[in-house]
Amino acid sequence: MSDAQQLVVARTCTETNSHLFSGCGYPAPSYENFIYTPVFHIGFLEVTKPMLLVVLAVVLILVFFGFAFWKPTMKPRRWWGAQNIGELAILAVRNQVLRPQLGSKGDRYLPFLVSMFFFIWLLNIFELIPVLQFPATSLFALPVSLTLIVWPTYLFIGMKHQGPIGYFKNMAVPAGAPWWILPLLSPIELLSNIFVRPFTLSIRLMANMLSGHLLLLVFGLASWYLASLSIGLLFAATSFVVFLLVFSLEVLITLLQAFIFTTLTAFYISDALESAH
Repeated sequence: MSDAQQLVVARTCTETNSHLFSGCGYPAPSYENFIYTPVFHIGFLEVTKPMLLVVLAVVLILVFFGFAFWKPTMKPRRWWGAQNIGELAILAVRNQVLRPQLGSKGDRYLPFLVSMFFFIWLLNIFELIPVLQFPATSLFALPVSLTLIVWPTYLFIGMKHQGPIGYFKNMAVPAGAPWWILPLLSPIELLSNIFVRPFTLSIRLMANMLSGHLLLLVFGLASWYLASLSIGLLFAATSFVVFLLVFSLEVLITLLQAFIFTTLTAFYISDALESAH
């Protein structure tokens, strides 16, 4: 095939018209599937699809909880009403995330943890909704932005309750550690608490959502590419079954990753408070 013919094939082969016997290769997904061109511009600001998803998540949270508790009653009339669902959502975060880590003394942090949990969960679940179908948390900048909220928060809480010197002293010198191991242990503890914690908090969320979305892309594109009136139809059906299984697993993972991020946030806050006793 000449260079000109290869150029024509490259231009005509896209994800929508590539099939097993079309002469086009399998359109394997890559990190390019996570890069979006600007939808529109606001001055010098380029607004992309992930940015719009972040705004949509914020709006949905504000609208739902604002509507649910606009005029709350002591006894909601309908079990499926917005207030009832909102109360169940908040109680779930309190009982499953906050109380196991902080106890009742941590209820003051409940609004922060509820906001964090549902913001992350919505951004994750957008991956599975047609048209939206993208997890903004798979872009490293967003988990890092969330971590840059959590990290200073628990550092500030620790310094507020223990004082700056006392907080970092307690962090570097674990209770009961023998003096002779401190030259080795203290730098590790400081490195872990100040740098490793925020890094792992952000990379865990990004890596799980990135890998899950890539799996959906691989098996979704394979189902489309292999679909034909031949043996490829069997392969396409198998790929589609795997796609459905991965999709079902991602429903759980989107919730689990929001739970893990919020639980670790509660744990770090608890750690900053407990050392004061």
